[in-house]
Amino acid sequence: MKLSERFDRRYQQAPTAVSPPPGAAQVSTGDGAVILAPAERRLVPRDGAAPPVPITAPLPVAEPSALLSPALAAAKGEIHAQLLSRHAAAIDINNRAGIRRLLMQLTEDHFRSKPPAALITAIDKERLVEILFDEVIGLGPLEALLRDPEISEIMVNRPEQIFVERRGRIELTSLAFEDEDSLRRVIDRIVSTIGRRVDESEPMCDARLKDGSRVNVVIPPVAIYGPCLTIRKFGREVLSPEKIITTGGATEAMMEYLDAAVRTRLNVIVSGGTGSGKTSLLNVLSGFIPATERIVTCEDAAELRLRQVHVISLESKPQNVEGRGAISIRDLVRNSLRMRPDRIIVGECRGPEALDMLQAMNTGHDGSMSTLHANNPRDGLGRLETLVLLAGTELPSRAIRSQITSAVNVIVQTERLRGGARKVVSIAEVMGLIEGEIALQEIFVFHQIGMTPDGRAVGYHTATGTKSIFQQHFVSNGVQLPDSMFTPTTQPAAEQLY
Repeated sequence: MKLSERFDRRYQQAPTAVSPPPGAAQVSTGDGAVILAPAERRLVPRDGAAPPVPITAPLPVAEPSALLSPALAAAKGEIHAQLLSRHAAAIDINNRAGIRRLLMQLTEDHFRSKPPAALITAIDKERLVEILFDEVIGLGPLEALLRDPEISEIMVNRPEQIFVERRGRIELTSLAFEDEDSLRRVIDRIVSTIGRRVDESEPMCDARLKDGSRVNVVIPPVAIYGPCLTIRKFGREVLSPEKIITTGGATEAMMEYLDAAVRTRLNVIVSGGTGSGKTSLLNVLSGFIPATERIVTCEDAAELRLRQVHVISLESKPQNVEGRGAISIRDLVRNSLRMRPDRIIVGECRGPEALDMLQAMNTGHDGSMSTLHANNPRDGLGRLETLVLLAGTELPSRAIRSQITSAVNVIVQTERLRGGARKVVSIAEVMGLIEGEIALQEIFVFHQIGMTPDGRAVGYHTATGTKSIFQQHFVSNGVQLPDSMFTPTTQPAAEQLY
């Protein structure tokens, strides 16, 4: 049966920003209401800190559609103030239709009292209501960016400066928050939904949105120039093996191999840098786990979206105001061992939980998976060894390496190449200890050949010619991989590189 037929499509879900003119920063009168302010405002430091370096490169002019006219901006402020003063107690954020009707009524009443010269079109009124609606129950100017499927990352450096990553490239938008207080309200709205807080005593926080998008918040006094908000969006369309193959992230042979590794319960570590697609790939690999198995996930911020039914998702908890009650990833991994899991998936190994994860893999929980920050498979094993030492156990290096080689079977390396493409650049197998060192062999690699005129890195995937050491393991578990899968590919023509 083909890989595409084994992947259950029932779980698939069907699901613009611009820059200001040179020498200007964006300042908003509210969510989506943007005016241009002199660059001097953008360069004022907080509390006597050194000012940032001015942006001297010319920037493209913003589209007029991204701005509100002064009349609409003033009307928006008045309507919003009226809503808070008269109807704040009656607002139910769960009644979205009711809030929209109230805003439409307030907007009609506002312009009915104005002279005929101040009347606006129906389209302008609808646009104003939409902006007010986003401000009341949503994330203000970020709502439009969250709805844009081409945007993968939203970076709010300061209230008046919002960047996005679109198709792998970073762009400065024309959107802005009205002031620092409006940005803080959005931040509080995000972190409060998952029971967390951010203030001067805890100025940094990891959170998530309802759709699973990852959120990081940093506020003063740590952030010098104002609150910083970073949102790593999760696409509405669930990534599939076919999608990875189609976009050049991996070959069909590589996905067939990973499918066999997961189904036959090999322990897999997905390694890579920040933003390289580790979690997205882990979601895809989890789709190969049989639906009959019980899975427990342990994460800092729940972002894995497993498609199986028998899944228990655990999330760590920070300490409370009194400094007590913290539940770490290590606590979750230890507790998961008592929950009769067939597989344990740790969202990311970055602390002493690495030791508990290795012990779980070595004590009957074969087929477990995790992600790890590292530049290549060998560095990943070295980092794993370092993380085990953070557990405070006085273990000799050889004992730790022996534990790693017994637990980890396959390391999948992901990388975000120049131009924004995310690819699986290596699949390596852990062979064991040879003269005290962990031996690896690469099965598949990505060879980068060059760059395109528009700055994209291109190359091709190929097998290394080395056969898997788990061939007999695959056969004994009912999976037959053809020898042709491990035959190296010759370098294709320049127009066939991807």
